[in-house]
Amino acid sequence: MPTALLGQLYPDHLATLAQRAAKALERGGYDHLVVAAGNAHYRFLDDNAYPFHVNPQFKAWLPVTRAPGSWLVITPGSRPKLVYLQPHDYWHVVPEAPAGYWVEYFDIVVIREEKDALAHLPQGRAAIVGEASAAIGDYAPNNPPVVLDYLHYHRAWKTPYELAMMRVASKLGARAHRAAEAAFRGGQSEYGIHMAYLDAARETDNELPYGNIVALNEHGAVLHYTNLDRNPPVESHSFLIDAGASFHGYASDITRTYAAPHAGEFGELVDAVDAAQRGFCDKVRKGQNYPELHVHAHHVLAGILREQGFIRMSAESAVESGVSSTFFPHGLGHYIGLQVHDVGGFQRDETGGAIPKPAGHPYLRLTRTIDAGHVMTIEPGIYFIDMLLAQLKGKPAASDVNWDKVDAFRRYGGVRIEDDVVCTDGAPENLTRDAFAAIA
Repeated sequence: MPTALLGQLYPDHLATLAQRAAKALERGGYDHLVVAAGNAHYRFLDDNAYPFHVNPQFKAWLPVTRAPGSWLVITPGSRPKLVYLQPHDYWHVVPEAPAGYWVEYFDIVVIREEKDALAHLPQGRAAIVGEASAAIGDYAPNNPPVVLDYLHYHRAWKTPYELAMMRVASKLGARAHRAAEAAFRGGQSEYGIHMAYLDAARETDNELPYGNIVALNEHGAVLHYTNLDRNPPVESHSFLIDAGASFHGYASDITRTYAAPHAGEFGELVDAVDAAQRGFCDKVRKGQNYPELHVHAHHVLAGILREQGFIRMSAESAVESGVSSTFFPHGLGHYIGLQVHDVGGFQRDETGGAIPKPAGHPYLRLTRTIDAGHVMTIEPGIYFIDMLLAQLKGKPAASDVNWDKVDAFRRYGGVRIEDDVVCTDGAPENLTRDAFAAIA
């Protein structure tokens, strides 16, 4: 991503955030928005710190993700202030001096110790956003809900600057996925595939937006599988990888599933889920109710299960009886941006509240109506999960399941296909498919 383009898009992004902050402060009766970057957390009974992850409300304003102990001060009508901790330290790498296309828009104060920030932070009516451990003495985050509800609700609408960031994150992820597929085809272990992914992404585990899911064979039935076997299986039948990349704090979240050459029937299932997923992505349109799209996905996937001989009941019966949830137990997707599971997915409006999930679908992470500027994942799946299949065997609907075929597919684990999709005023923009096409 050319820095010049980011520099062109950034002023409008900053202006949008400033407008949102001013409105949120007005609603809460506050004069200042103060955002803590956060600080290091240490392991229990140890002096070894966990990897630092910046407050998403901090990195929304500027592309700085490695500045623990720093603060932002937003006062409507004034230039935003960055209180930047750059300690004298020979034990750790010191954050670089602020530089880049964004610095001219901030008043920047460099401090050497965390406590020194207090002299530069406003007193009085301040909405202080951050984790409790960011407190400096009595100056502590209060995280007023009226302010956070407004900011979280409006985070769903991404600015052109944010979309540019996410396109880069998608390209980094797609490039790494290509390397992971090649490693699978070459007979590598889960660990070996993971290392090939990191090398291609040029990111460490701690820099990725989430821990990679790299699953061979039956491990694909564990939705958040992260064990990474060091030895390859005797025979690889299938490969499911759910992995993303980060760019200046923005995430991509991509899942692909591959069949080994000898796994013809499983390959047909992968192709069917992929085709269905493309159809769901095309429905990411302004005014589309996301829970309704999720339920629609259940009907389509149940149709695949019937067409491919896993069940004998109709798609409608499979959804009504809950059989479809045995094979597709998670939600269709979620918001994505500064966080992989971005905030505000359930909010009724900018004042808070929650839009309930559809009955029988407890794991759906997004219940709002889609609007232009929203970015979300679309990730349908069909899995063969021993625990859920055992529960299904005890239900009346079990008689309509082709257990011989289901049992034959347990060794493949499951299928999941996931793209990051932008709702526009017209046809959706598929960040993931576009990124793969660019490196084909």
